[in-house]
Amino acid sequence: MDAATLTYDSLRFGEIEDFPETSEPVWILGKQFSALTEKDDILADVTSRLWFTYRKNFQPIGGTGPTSDTGWGCMLRCGQMILGEALVCRHLGRDWRWIPGQRQRADYISILNAFIDKKDSYYSIHQIAQMGVGEGKSIGQWYGPNTVAQVLKKLAVFDSWSRLAVHVAMDNTVVIEEIKRLCMPWLDFDRGACAVSEEPLEMNGDREGACALAEEETALWKPLVLLIPLRLGLSDINEAYIEPLKQCFMMPQSLGVIGGKPNSAHYFIGFVGEELIYLDPHTTQPAVDPSEGGHFPDDSYHCQHPPCRMHICELDPSIAAGFFCQTEDDFDDWCAQIRKVSNCRGLPMFELVDSQPSHLIGADVINLTPEFSDSDRLERFFDSEDEEFEILSL
Repeated sequence: MDAATLTYDSLRFGEIEDFPETSEPVWILGKQFSALTEKDDILADVTSRLWFTYRKNFQPIGGTGPTSDTGWGCMLRCGQMILGEALVCRHLGRDWRWIPGQRQRADYISILNAFIDKKDSYYSIHQIAQMGVGEGKSIGQWYGPNTVAQVLKKLAVFDSWSRLAVHVAMDNTVVIEEIKRLCMPWLDFDRGACAVSEEPLEMNGDREGACALAEEETALWKPLVLLIPLRLGLSDINEAYIEPLKQCFMMPQSLGVIGGKPNSAHYFIGFVGEELIYLDPHTTQPAVDPSEGGHFPDDSYHCQHPPCRMHICELDPSIAAGFFCQTEDDFDDWCAQIRKVSNCRGLPMFELVDSQPSHLIGADVINLTPEFSDSDRLERFFDSEDEEFEILSL
């Protein structure tokens, strides 16, 4: 196998410092650690996250397109990482750990297969790039956080194994009623919370109805992936949002944040003190082709060095925060935590409301249908400039 190609960001890998000797807690995707006594646990947790980076020598995208995403695919890879974390939580659980060389569970292999760089994988670079054409992005063009969130929502419809309900909350507003309608489509809310719709149901592309899931654990709730595109300032992050942003990483439902710095997207998974902890996709590795015997060389899908860190004030204000709610109770608990955060110091990053505000009537076209006819208009606000990853003028 060829050696990894190091780009300008990944040249720092050899210079990455270990976690500081600090009494401040380390938070990673809802888990708290001590940098003084639990460094091995921290590294084990970070290494267990799926790490998607630039790849080369894969099948041409679209048959005649690029065979590498080096230089343009970093936000797409970050989108894969945040959704990959959702699939790990969905099928393996947040406490699952990757152990090098150990025979892996079938569900884990299925998750990795969903991201392999081939045209028929659910969330491959091929699928994301080609689906992005419908969002006004040509293949090889740089994405912002909102665009990748919209594309992931479209692709999840075809993943009948995971049966995720992916919701992209727009206009800085999370509407509880919209999400419950999305996650419990077989309930007729107009007739009452317990009324079951008599219409046949199409769930993530499978016309099977609620009865097909009656004996499953998730029968009454399709697991939710909630993505919230946000702008936390103009050219720099507003310091009033820093504490609420930290609180998001402390919630057990956290999937992290995708964003970064100009021209450089990262997947943020936690913080220590005033530093954000992130996985960096800017390393070009050869494409992986699993053998016919089922062996999956997966070492390159896990970051086995200390994670990168950067000061939170360096964060570009255009981000997308992610959360995963396996059950309705998880979602209700998340809502309660968000309301508590809103009462703390700092500015709320978004608004949580029970039902759709009057000024957002019509937004269901964006949130509940696969066409996203208004997404071009919205991404001009939520996404950073394609070339510079920041808004240059307003």
